[in-house]
Amino acid sequence: MNPYNTPAPPRPWWKTTPAVLGLLALVALLGAFSFGLGFVVMIAAMVAVWVLSPWRRFAKLGATFGAFLLLAVGAGLGGQLDESGTKQPDAKAREDSKASAEAASSPTPAKVVKAADYTGKPLNDAEKLARSAGFTTGHHDAAEDDRSIIMRSGWTVCFQEADTTAKTVDFAAVKSNEPCPEKDGGPLPWPKMPDVVGATYNTATKDLKQAGIDLDSVTLDDVYLDIDTPIAEEAAEDGDEWRVCFQSPDEGIKVTSTTTVSLDLGRWSDADLVQDCPKAKDTTYKIPANDPDYESDNSTSEEDGSTGGGSSSSSGGSTGGGSVGTVHPGSFCSPQGATGVTKAGTPMVCGPGSDGRNRWRSS
Repeated sequence: MNPYNTPAPPRPWWKTTPAVLGLLALVALLGAFSFGLGFVVMIAAMVAVWVLSPWRRFAKLGATFGAFLLLAVGAGLGGQLDESGTKQPDAKAREDSKASAEAASSPTPAKVVKAADYTGKPLNDAEKLARSAGFTTGHHDAAEDDRSIIMRSGWTVCFQEADTTAKTVDFAAVKSNEPCPEKDGGPLPWPKMPDVVGATYNTATKDLKQAGIDLDSVTLDDVYLDIDTPIAEEAAEDGDEWRVCFQSPDEGIKVTSTTTVSLDLGRWSDADLVQDCPKAKDTTYKIPANDPDYESDNSTSEEDGSTGGGSSSSSGGSTGGGSVGTVHPGSFCSPQGATGVTKAGTPMVCGPGSDGRNRWRSS
């Protein structure tokens, strides 16, 4: 047998070209699931290429490069590559890490400061307190007149509007002796004068208070020429004896901070002969004997024969040293020598005063 004509024995299947190519394809497939397993298969494929395959040198070099490329592509598609060589954290861990990083990098939000309630305080004090709390302040007239505010210490806060974001507060105020309107920019609710003519002093003060009028602003006067004006405490002490004869302003008039409320009082009790108000104030005497002209009028009566025995009495008056009842110290009197008593029971006598005119003096 010619040895040169004898066919070569068949190569095992693992040494054939299809087997080597299949091994290279397996590198990419396994590398997608496990980089380590794919790397081992790649080494085996390179060995098969260089040892078992009948390929030429350049084909083997190309197969080696291809094996590395296939491993890289498979591992990349399967997510097996990592720059640090460690396993990537799961999605939740990445979200938590991102949230922590954002929280660390973002500034802590500032605490919102709420403006305090300054209504009822003087405007200058309210602005000072608000500025010390970090607010920028502004102010305007709370009434409909839109007046300019000059002396802030003389104004009182009625309303306030605060912006906690911008840290500003705007005050609406009125003058300290004025009432606050029902709303910002509304009319001032001034009280109206009630009708107190004919009422006792006690009843009149109750009506004034109920109407919203400050009793400290009320002035008193008397209606008789021989009766002194009582102070408020004296009028209140005998409040059922003092009567309101005239009032100012009239009923229904607004009482503002500049309005003067005046009550003209007359006084009488059940024992007095005269228990009515005069037609006008400062025109008559409660006790006729206190009238300086009373003596001359009496003399005329005597000349006309209207009196007898040198004495006469009218409305409790007398001449010739007679008693005239209750009198008021220091008031004018007539005739000289007449006697009387004060409400407290002190004896009084009619005699010349420091001005030369007859007045009631203590006996």
